[in-house]
This record gives sequence, structure tokens and C-alpha cells, in this order.
Amino acid sequence: MRPFTVRLHFHGDLDFFLGSRQRGGFIERSLTEKTSTKDVIESCGVPHPEVDLILVDGQSVDFDYPIANDAHIEVFSVGAKRPHTAEKRLQTPFIERFVIDGHLGKLARNLRLLGFDVAYDRNAPDRQLLHVMKREGRALLTRDRRLLMHAVVKIAYCPRSQNADQQTVEVIRRFHLLNSIAPFTRCLRCNGALQKVAKADVIEELEPLTRIHYEQFRRCTGCGQIYWAGSHFSKLQKRLEEIRMNFDQ
Repeated sequence: MRPFTVRLHFHGDLDFFLGSRQRGGFIERSLTEKTSTKDVIESCGVPHPEVDLILVDGQSVDFDYPIANDAHIEVFSVGAKRPHTAEKRLQTPFIERFVIDGHLGKLARNLRLLGFDVAYDRNAPDRQLLHVMKREGRALLTRDRRLLMHAVVKIAYCPRSQNADQQTVEVIRRFHLLNSIAPFTRCLRCNGALQKVAKADVIEELEPLTRIHYEQFRRCTGCGQIYWAGSHFSKLQKRLEEIRMNFDQ
């Protein structure tokens, strides 16, 4: 098969995944065999779950589309400005359930604080993350681009920032979650749903000062942990407000 040239133009924030010499979103590849658009794109370092639209010589295609001749490929991120004529989205715009890589523990805590269903095991190997993702229909959150490139991964996101609060903002934006925030409805320890309980039902488990100063309590339906608006509550509320301030109301 004669060699052919593929020119790629990455739109939106996909240059985050490109090498420093390739900033600006333009890459050229010389190929000698037929390959899929997925493989061509990922050979540049861009994981397929980050790609929402692919145009090959102006035609909207999916990840399996074969490339065997000279071609111009335009690759768009989820948030990138798209051509008005292109309607073929490759990514799910909205999801509320996640499985999170062990390196993103603070992000997992933040999302649980906001009321989202987050599966998190600090020591989970990649195989377990992929299994939970597929079995439970969750979106995978990780900064490991090789993990994101597994063919089994359908819905996923790589946080750009290394700051947990900014990562949280990114995830809310990527999956359009602002209107789904329900603070203090998830257990921060085990992810179980919190349920209101009468003080009389938990009073034997409370410290003496807690019995005196607090009247409203919630219990985790999973691990049984008891929650109340203690001294830490105002700090959590402040963090929530700081996250919300990143969005235009």
C-alpha cells in the first residue's frame, strides 16, 4: 500500500493532550496502512472519550471510519464550537454517576458533597475501574490517558487542572450538572444515600455535647454514619459556594 498523509486539526481544548511542539492543534501523520479514525487520533495522544465530533474531508464520521488515503481530519472536543451542519455527536452530554481513579480522592469527595453518585476505591486497579464503569453505566474520571484509550471506555473525562475544586468545576461543566447539585445527600465515606432520622433514634450514639446542641440528623443508609450540621458544616458550605461562584447564574 502506498504511503499517504493525514492532516489533523484539533479544536477546543484538545491541545491539552498534544506535545508542546504541537500546540495550536495541527498535526500531520504519514501512514502506510489503513487505520481507523480512533487509532489515528489516539496516536496523537488524544483519548477518544474526549472527542465529540470528527469530520473527515468535511464528512461527519464515527471512530471506526477507515482512513486509507490522504485526508484532512477535524477533531472537536465536547465544548468546542461546532460547524452548524454537523449533528453527529459521539459523546453523552449528561450523566450523574461516576467511577473515579484512586489518584483523584479529593474530587471524589467534592462530588459526593454535591450529592453525586461516585464509586471510589483508592486502591482500585485499572481493571476494576473499567469493570465498575461498564457494569454500572458510570462515567470514568481519570488523568491517566492510557486508561481513557481502552476500547471499552465509552463515557469519560480527564480533568485538566490538578486542583480538586477546579476539577469539580470542570466535571460539572462537562456533564451539565449545575442543576443537579443536591448538597449533603451522600455519605462522604461510602457514597450511600443520607436519610433523615429522628434524634431519639440516634441519641445513644451521640457525644454529650452533640446531644445538647443539635436537633437534626441524617444517617447513611449504607455504612450507618451519622451526620449533623456541626462546626465543619460552615466550612463545607463555604466550599460549595466557592464552586458555585465559577458559574454564570
